[in-house]
Amino acid sequence: MARHYPLAALLLLTGCYNMPGGDVTADASGASTVNGSIHVPAGTHSKSVGTVNGSIHVDENAVVGTASTVNGSIALGAHAAADALTTVNGSITLAEGAHVTRELTTVNGAMTLKEGADVGGAIGNVNGRIALNGAHVAGGLRTVDGDIDVLGASHVEGGILVKHGGGGFFNFSTHKPRIVIGPGAVVQGDLHFERAVDLYVSEQATTGPITGANAVRFAGASPGG
Repeated sequence: MARHYPLAALLLLTGCYNMPGGDVTADASGASTVNGSIHVPAGTHSKSVGTVNGSIHVDENAVVGTASTVNGSIALGAHAAADALTTVNGSITLAEGAHVTRELTTVNGAMTLKEGADVGGAIGNVNGRIALNGAHVAGGLRTVDGDIDVLGASHVEGGILVKHGGGGFFNFSTHKPRIVIGPGAVVQGDLHFERAVDLYVSEQATTGPITGANAVRFAGASPGG
């Protein structure tokens, strides 16, 4: 069976690809690099930005298309906006009032949404904490091995799904995800758990149907507190 490789990988293997590198500052046309970080200055309106080995930082009130990296974090500043954010090994952070039209995705990395942050699609990872504090997510939360905190006046539509890791020779995780739905939080849709989790739901939270886990109710600001 023929194998298909990305063009950049083929060029690199054959020695025909001179990888661009170094940190880059985006302008209206966007920005790309391979070994370097990308900075989108405050107030800039930029097309898509992307790197392979490097982080992406979008300053406050800036607007970008998609922002993607492989090995690196992505941070969206206060009241900044993007179409979608994607990384493989790295965290994603949305500051106060930041907006993403579609989805946030990472494989190995935490996802943090601060007060007033808004995501029009789903957010998901495999490993890493997902933390919402007064944020809105329209497309639900998805993880395999990550903890989830839905705190403050956060509002999640589309429910929560914690998927089974699938087992197999390379699945060594013994971590049991901890899911907390705090006071004042709302999770619409199904909360479905395909694996064992520790689920804590505030008496002042609102959720949809829960399957696959028994919710432990708590009365204070946090479980046990």
